[in-house]
Amino acid sequence: MNYLESLFEDLDYRQVSVKNFEVEPVTIQFVRNFVEKWHYSSNVNGLRVSNVFGLFYNNNLIGSIIYGPLGMANTWKKYAENEEDVIELRRLCCIDNTPKNTESYFIGNTLRWLKKNTSYKTVVSYADTFHGHEGTIYKASNFKHCGMTSKGRVIEYGGRIYHDKCIRTYYIDKNGNKELKPFAKKVKNSLENGEAKYIKTTGKHIYVYSLK
Repeated sequence: MNYLESLFEDLDYRQVSVKNFEVEPVTIQFVRNFVEKWHYSSNVNGLRVSNVFGLFYNNNLIGSIIYGPLGMANTWKKYAENEEDVIELRRLCCIDNTPKNTESYFIGNTLRWLKKNTSYKTVVSYADTFHGHEGTIYKASNFKHCGMTSKGRVIEYGGRIYHDKCIRTYYIDKNGNKELKPFAKKVKNSLENGEAKYIKTTGKHIYVYSLK
């Protein structure tokens, strides 16, 4: 399948029925470039991944969904007795020129796949008001709105927005010492010298879907 062609913006499938689109499990490596182009976050760095799906038409990748463990530590306890029962929809993106119901069709197909092929019981996702998202797609996909997260902050650096936890990512060096990752150091230093800054954000909408 050709994912490189799908990076170009001249693909236009607005008149195509979503029933002609195919949903298939893929790898994070396969969709990385696509997600970095089409998702508002523009990155998948540090993302823990469990299941990845591609949306295809005529063998062109036109959408991607990434599921993984919940991003915030211990948040799973709000939704299940065991961490392995909960999964988060971490990334969802499609090319611009697709039918209006493309994303809900895509989500629905992946939810049915997860229900059939995994032991997950609950899917959680967030709609980020900082980026103007209210969760319309999740409502259309029968997710339940479960309130808002607390207010937070992000980091603006190099013309891009990063979660503030990006400066708290570590690795273990060859001597067994816990060290900040190079990018974390870079952003942290930029905050100190003014090249990066914090931006306060409102909370995110929380959406939950039961698979069982």
